[in-house]
Amino acid sequence: MTGEGIAYRNRDFRNQDGSTRIRYLWDQTLEAGQVWEQISRSGLLPEERKETYAPPSGYRLGVEFRAAQINEALNADSEAEGNLLVPSVDTSGHGTAVAGIAAGNGGTAGAAYAGIARESELLVVRLGTPRADSFPRTTELMRALTYTVNKAIELRMPVAVNLSFGNTYGAHNGTSLLERFLDNISEIGRNVICVGSGNEGASGGHVGGSVAVTGRGEVALTNIVDRTDGSAGENVTRVELVIGAYETGVNVQLWKEYTDRYLVTMVSPSGESFTVDTDQPGKQTYRLDQTQILLYNGEPAPYLTSQEIYFDLLPGGDSRYVNAGVWTFLLQPVRTITGNYTFYLPSGTVRNANTRFVRNTPDVTLTIPSTASKVVTVGAYDIVYDAYADFSGRGYLYQEQVNSRTSDSFVKPDLVAPGINILAPDREGGYTPVTGTSFAAPFVTGAAAVLMQWGIVDGHDPYLYGEKVKAYLRRGAKPIRGETEYPNARVGYGALCVRDSLPE
Repeated sequence: MTGEGIAYRNRDFRNQDGSTRIRYLWDQTLEAGQVWEQISRSGLLPEERKETYAPPSGYRLGVEFRAAQINEALNADSEAEGNLLVPSVDTSGHGTAVAGIAAGNGGTAGAAYAGIARESELLVVRLGTPRADSFPRTTELMRALTYTVNKAIELRMPVAVNLSFGNTYGAHNGTSLLERFLDNISEIGRNVICVGSGNEGASGGHVGGSVAVTGRGEVALTNIVDRTDGSAGENVTRVELVIGAYETGVNVQLWKEYTDRYLVTMVSPSGESFTVDTDQPGKQTYRLDQTQILLYNGEPAPYLTSQEIYFDLLPGGDSRYVNAGVWTFLLQPVRTITGNYTFYLPSGTVRNANTRFVRNTPDVTLTIPSTASKVVTVGAYDIVYDAYADFSGRGYLYQEQVNSRTSDSFVKPDLVAPGINILAPDREGGYTPVTGTSFAAPFVTGAAAVLMQWGIVDGHDPYLYGEKVKAYLRRGAKPIRGETEYPNARVGYGALCVRDSLPE
C-alpha cells in the first residue's frame, strides 16, 4: 500500500512481457463519475464498460482499477489515452519509491536496482484527502487497511502491508483509535503490517518527563509565576519553547494522565501569562502580546484514557505572525499519581526549523501509527557508517519502566533498516536517492513478504505471519556500531538481516 499512489507505468512494476504486476489499484482521490465522463467523451470505451469504473465493493469513494484495466492503459495507442483509462498518478514520487524498495524488479536496470520482494504481486491504495475538520487521513487509512486485508483474504494470499505514513498528533501510548485499529486488524487474515517510525528524532518537537508526585491528597498551592520575570515557584516544572520568526500558527499538545491534576501557566516572551486548571475541561480563549491562544482542556474518550491540553497559537491584532521568542509552560502538581507528561509539536516538515523545545527529549518521537503494539515498527540507520540515523523516531522515555517489564511487546522500534541515500524508482522511470524512515520501512515490508513466501506459499510454515514474522525479524537482526545493549530506544533489536531471520 502506497499512500501517495504509484507511477504504474514504471518498468519496476511490470513483468518481462510488459504487463502490470499490480493486481488492484484503489485510488481514493478519484470520483468514478468524473473518470467515466472523461472516458466517454474520448470514445475510447463502449457505454457498457461504465460499471467497471467504480469504487471497490462495499465502499463509496474512489475508483478501483483491476490488472486488466491497467494493462489496457499500458497498451493504449498513446500514453495520453492510457492516462484517461487509468488516471491515477503519484504526485510526489513518494509512493513509487516506497513500492520500488519493497517490491520493484529493477526494471531495465536489472537486479542491481531491484527491491526486496521483486516477484510479488502488488496491491496499491492511494489515500484520499481528509475533510478539513478531520484528523490527518485517519479514516482514509482505516478504510485502506480494511480493503487490503479483506482483498488478501478474498485472493487467499498472505499480504505484507507497508505504511510509510505518520503524524505527531496523539498521546503516543497505543490507546488512540488508529493505534487500536491497527492492533485489531493485524489479527485478521494472514498479514504483517510494517510502519516507519517517523523522522522526528532530531527535530526538537517533543519534551517529556515527570512532575513531583503528591499522591491522592491535594497539596497547598504556591505562587506559580512571578508575573514580571516568569520564574517558577516551588515544585513547578518549567518547559521552554522557542518559536521562530514568521510562524503563521503553531499548535502544542500537552498529554498527561487523567488522574493527575496540574495548574498550567503559559508565559509569553514579554512575560504576560494566564493559568488554567486541568480539572476544568472545555474551550477557552486568551490573548498574550499579539498572539491569540485557543485552548482546549480535554477529557478521556471511549478509546483514550489520557487527557490532552491543546494550545493553538494564532496571529492576533494587526500581526501576521505568532510572537517569536521563548514561550514558557509551567506545570504545578496539585494531585499527581504518576506525574508523567509529554509535549508535542507538529511535524518538523510543517514548522520553522527554529521552532523547537529548548531542552527537548529525543525519546518517544515515534510518529503515530508506528506506536501501535502489533505492527513492525521500523527505524532508519546509515548503512555506509553502520550507525543510527539521528532523525529516526525513537521509543520509550522511561527507561527504568522498560527494563522492568516482563513483556517485550512495548519495545519500539522493533528494528532498523537502511534509510539514507537509498536509490529508489522515481516517477520518470529513473532512480533517485531518498532518505527517511519512509524508505527504511519497505525494506522490512519486503523482508516480511519473503518470509511469508517461504513459510506460507512454499509450504514450510503455514503460520508464518503476524507476530511470528516480527519475532523472526527481531531474532535475525544484526548489531549496529555504537549500540551496546539490545533492545534499545534507537534501533530496537538491531538492523534488518533477512538471511538470519529465515528459520533454519
